Amino acid sequence: MQNYFNYYTEIEEHFQRRRGTLLMLSTLDWSLIATWQEAGFPLEAVLAGIDATFEKYAARQAKGRSRRINGLAYCAQEVLRAVEDMHKAATGALRKQTSTPEKSGFESARIAAYLRENAQALRECVTAENAQPMFSETSCRLEEIAASLESQNAESTTGISTESLEQQLLVLEDRLFSALQTFTPADDLLALREQSARELAPYRSRLQTVQIRQIEQQFLRRCLFQQNNIPRLSLFYMRHT
Repeated sequence: MQNYFNYYTEIEEHFQRRRGTLLMLSTLDWSLIATWQEAGFPLEAVLAGIDATFEKYAARQAKGRSRRINGLAYCAQEVLRAVEDMHKAATGALRKQTSTPEKSGFESARIAAYLRENAQALRECVTAENAQPMFSETSCRLEEIAASLESQNAESTTGISTESLEQQLLVLEDRLFSALQTFTPADDLLALREQSARELAPYRSRLQTVQIRQIEQQFLRRCLFQQNNIPRLSLFYMRHT
């Protein structure tokens, strides 16, 4: 599994550099990044797709016909093309892996601290009464995983399958998301879906149907988690400091 601690930050900063302004990414933009991350798009491919988009923009601008690039969705087609090109170039080749991972942020002690922090945040969440058992159960499970990690060498990732751990965390997060959808008032859910539809409207012609559905789901997930102050559990959200 390709783990990029700064996947989101790298993409945000690269997009801002190419655009030449500190334009803040929208919820829609973050949702699109999430779909790329979940689909396993290499960070290099995403950055290359952004570069290609701005290069084409510069060429059109020189001819006097261009539209300002105001969101990452404008880069979606070039990102897909860059991913496809990278897959073709990598056919038959395996990414070099080392048997002893360096201290890059996935040390057991750091992951355990991250899980305990999220467990505490879940205990402090104020949610619908019927959803509390799910939040309590998830908090306990995070504590159990953290305790297991702490029993290992705190200075090494030996024996830790980050891919397996990530899958466990995504399952837990999916269950929280399902609970939130169940106990969030229908009118509130409708309002969020209408908001995502409005924000997606300018980009629909640039996105595939599957992408649109994934972005809509990520948009809803991100909004519900933020509104309820619920932490994201994936290792991709672990601070790389």
